[in-house]
Amino acid sequence: MPYIKQDKRQYLELILELMHDKNIKADGDLNYILFAYCKKYIDPSYNNYKNFCGELHQCATEIERRLMAPYEDKKILENGDV
Repeated sequence: MPYIKQDKRQYLELILELMHDKNIKADGDLNYILFAYCKKYIDPSYNNYKNFCGELHQCATEIERRLMAPYEDKKILENGDV
């Protein structure tokens, strides 16, 4: 996970708050935003697209590791293992 310095986080937090205020959901909205960002602002090249996709993949990996795994562990304790 990239740990962003505090002075840059304040700007990124504004984007997060705006997304929350505008009710952006991970049901197509987020996919649209990420694809549109890539299409409009990533300079076309294999390496740039590869790096962008790598960022998306690493984000998914961190969500699985830091958010989903503890949730699954909690549910196993609540409901029993398979």
